[in-house]
Amino acid sequence: MRKVALIVVLLLVTATAAQAQLLGTSVMPQEGGAFTGGMGVAVIDNQTYFAIHLQPELAFGKFGVGLDVNLLYNTSTGHIRSKDWDESYDYLRLIRYVRYAHKGDPFYVRVGALDAARLGHGFLVNYYSNSPSYDDRKIGIALDVDFGAYGFESFANNVARAEVLGGRVYWRPLRSTIGLPIIKNFELGATYVTDIDPDDNRKTDDGVSAFGLDAGLPLINGSVVRSMLYYDYGKIVDYGSGQAAGIGLDFRFPGGLAMLSARFERRWLGKEFEPNFFNAFYEVDRYTKSEYGRGVRKVDLLPTITEETKGYFGELYGRVLGVIQVVGNFVRLDDVKHSGVLHLAADAPDAVPQIAAHATYDKAAIETLEDVLTLDDRSVARVGLGYKIKPYLILYVDYIWNFTYNERTQRYEPQERIEPRLSFVYRFK
Repeated sequence: MRKVALIVVLLLVTATAAQAQLLGTSVMPQEGGAFTGGMGVAVIDNQTYFAIHLQPELAFGKFGVGLDVNLLYNTSTGHIRSKDWDESYDYLRLIRYVRYAHKGDPFYVRVGALDAARLGHGFLVNYYSNSPSYDDRKIGIALDVDFGAYGFESFANNVARAEVLGGRVYWRPLRSTIGLPIIKNFELGATYVTDIDPDDNRKTDDGVSAFGLDAGLPLINGSVVRSMLYYDYGKIVDYGSGQAAGIGLDFRFPGGLAMLSARFERRWLGKEFEPNFFNAFYEVDRYTKSEYGRGVRKVDLLPTITEETKGYFGELYGRVLGVIQVVGNFVRLDDVKHSGVLHLAADAPDAVPQIAAHATYDKAAIETLEDVLTLDDRSVARVGLGYKIKPYLILYVDYIWNFTYNERTQRYEPQERIEPRLSFVYRFK
């Protein structure tokens, strides 16, 4: 009976790691550590499993380590899924990552899962992840070194096998200039990134590469405000090219009261070109098989982009008092009606004692402000409130609002869902 009760309790727990990555360390480094975990149900090859997932993260000064423990219990046999533990590599993958320092420090290295790799201003490589799922995790490496007058950024998605490789070198030609504190930080950069083998078959010649040039001029480089003007040019080899010019702003208020990071770009995109081509979903999209067994690379879809476009891109990240976090981005094309796409997310796990809250809002086909404020078949909204039974155990109730297509009425109709769940999150310093 005690075993049954334990299983019932575990079944109520669901993971919150994905949201922690979105609004936590994958966007902005945080000090200390965290312990997140959860429980769910997985169906693999017509077998049902109870899934226990734990992701503790530890930080000691500039060093950090993250673990990833995923146990699947077969409901029929009561055994752990043996396929997950039949190779020595499976045990090595328990270590999710090991890092020294953070992105942007003079020396930064990370080995293991790459959650949000970026090169330069992100025009070609932005928030790239080498581990889209537990079963598809790879051991990658990111290494950045800033020598002052010059430096480099680099990453490889898989140290065991050359696949996606990228690097950027940069030079500050006026670094030794005396009396011109702004101009001396002017920076020129060059980026190259390649996917050697999208289909995992070395016998086929299906690689894809891209290169870029960029320039950046920090306008303000203080402890409270930082600002930079930048320009990017990107080219996907054998396909199209694009350009972007933008400004980035960082506000960091004294005492850690609040910080705000924003970016706004004007984009000129040619035919057969996609900005941020190597992004968070690239590992999923790089090669997919159709139901007829024929493979399609992500790059094979570029010829469907038959028009040159111009548009805007904006990105926002903010944190207030260390307890409220906001992430947002918006894309819109010139002279293309209803081309706006908006994503907003907010997380307040500790703003109110005993209460945790989060919300997300996604909207497509935006043309006017009224479109943003109207919930319809182009919208998905989620709001969740949680009560902290214990500091580490939270009872959430999520309210989800979206539209679904009704085959009977042949219309889109609103669908509202209420989902209760228990989450386990423990942070420490």
